Amino acid sequence: MKRQMHLGLFLLGTGSHTGGWRHPGATRSFQDIDTVLEIARAAEDAKFDLIFMGDNLNADPKGHPSFTLRLEPLTLLAAVAVATKKIGLGATVSTTFSDPFTVARAFASLDHISHGRAAWNAVTTANASASVNFGIDHPDHARRYERAGEFVDVVRGLWDCWDDDAIVADAATGLYIDPQKLHPLNHEGTFFKVRGPINIGRAPQGQPVLLQAGGSEAGIALAARTADVVFSVVQDFDEACVAYAQVKDSLPRYGRRPDDVTVIPGVMPVVGRTDREAFDKLAVLQSYTAGGSGINVLSERFGIDLSAYDLDGPVPELPLSDHYHSFTRVLLSKARRENMTLRDLYHLTVAARGHWVLCGSAESVADTLQHWFENGAADGFNIMPATHPHGFDDFTQMVVPILQERGLFRRDYEGDTLRDHLGLARPPVARTATQRKAS
Repeated sequence: MKRQMHLGLFLLGTGSHTGGWRHPGATRSFQDIDTVLEIARAAEDAKFDLIFMGDNLNADPKGHPSFTLRLEPLTLLAAVAVATKKIGLGATVSTTFSDPFTVARAFASLDHISHGRAAWNAVTTANASASVNFGIDHPDHARRYERAGEFVDVVRGLWDCWDDDAIVADAATGLYIDPQKLHPLNHEGTFFKVRGPINIGRAPQGQPVLLQAGGSEAGIALAARTADVVFSVVQDFDEACVAYAQVKDSLPRYGRRPDDVTVIPGVMPVVGRTDREAFDKLAVLQSYTAGGSGINVLSERFGIDLSAYDLDGPVPELPLSDHYHSFTRVLLSKARRENMTLRDLYHLTVAARGHWVLCGSAESVADTLQHWFENGAADGFNIMPATHPHGFDDFTQMVVPILQERGLFRRDYEGDTLRDHLGLARPPVARTATQRKAS
């Protein structure tokens, strides 16, 4: 079969543009379940692979509205699961502020509720502001990833504690669970001591799909070892090719093939019938944050308060943040290449919180996505509409049909699970060394 794009929807109720909620007719809440269900159904009608929900663990009134006021991702996606049939459901849960048993149980539950459409985005939570809500000191970058590696291994081990046929439910004999097919994990590591098993049978997908977004050396290593889908942060084609190759080239050392991992950059498309119409739309969106109202978003991305700097001055010499390695590196690299002022960098960052902004006619947007897809920059894209419903409708009604006509994107789902959509096999039950020794 011809290789086809994968498309995810990065779901923010008020849209990805920091000021997009101000646009006439735009949705202005991420707490309205009816609005979210309408967006989810639109994504499913457009045959997207999955809905993806990021998360935030602190309330900053100066931040992006959909990160400050939002429904908890797993709770929300459980509701979306019963209102949709095919689209995958990806939720972010932090490895820094959660525990493996709860996470394993929750995502196995979502996979059962959705009949095999769940995905876990394992993040280390770069924003140190969240720590005060959990009563801990924020670990440094290296420590966060060390913990994350063990966390992911424990969760995956717990998902495999049950054999596929462990539940017998034989009314004649009275045997409900075959004890020989239930295997405690008995994990003892640096961060966790978890006996297991979890009290839910093996997930319909075997294991829910694992998502990862780290762009640092440690993040790429974790993704190459464990992830099924990698979200990349890029601004330019050449940069995207480098990021793509870094992930794909890292896979063999973990016994994995390039097709085992799907790499999808985040992109905020602003689409018009013509290039001029699209750029006019973007100019209106940018006007909503022109006065510096999004400076907190810029400061968060760089891990330093930038409010005291002159927006019309040069981009200051900034250290690599211990928080968002990918965003800091990518944004500063683009600023240096293009000799940006701080205001230029501000506008770039507040538009889509540092992700790539692609503006143009439907044809030109489709051309660009095709070029990236066919030339080693992406396996698909995580679409970040500037607004709902209009920004997302522009993409699904104008760009998606062009991609379908070119044979680049599906016209209908060919399977029922997220693994089916991604072309991933259902993994067999794997046993840890401790479990093999115990048996």
